[in-house]
Amino acid sequence: MNNSLMKPDLQFSIVCDSIRREDNGKMMFLGIFEVIGAKNFPATHHELFIANRWIKGMGRFTERTRIVNVKDNKVVVETKDVDFELKAIESSHTVISKFMNIVFHEPGRYHVEVILNGEVIRYYPLVVAQEPN
Repeated sequence: MNNSLMKPDLQFSIVCDSIRREDNGKMMFLGIFEVIGAKNFPATHHELFIANRWIKGMGRFTERTRIVNVKDNKVVVETKDVDFELKAIESSHTVISKFMNIVFHEPGRYHVEVILNGEVIRYYPLVVAQEPN
């Protein structure tokens, strides 16, 4: 889907425990974090959400979000492609991805990567830390 007229900006990307939508349409991001702690490895993180908001673009786009181990550049988990359309420059679109039972084989540095039409638009750290027993 690369017939875009104007590539959008990523307004935000948020990692959190849960996302809720209020009756008035507002989104609530609960438990925003950048570190996952675990006592033993491999560790399973049972649930997390990543929300990406796209603005100031026009056209049809494909998004994918993934978590990558920085040490070996291996993908830990990723979404399927999500297609969306921005019909006007004032439009926005939020893609919410839910990840369940993510297995981290070791502590270390990971990246959340936000990909638009096959290109990494933004990446940022997600640390998986060894907690003392």
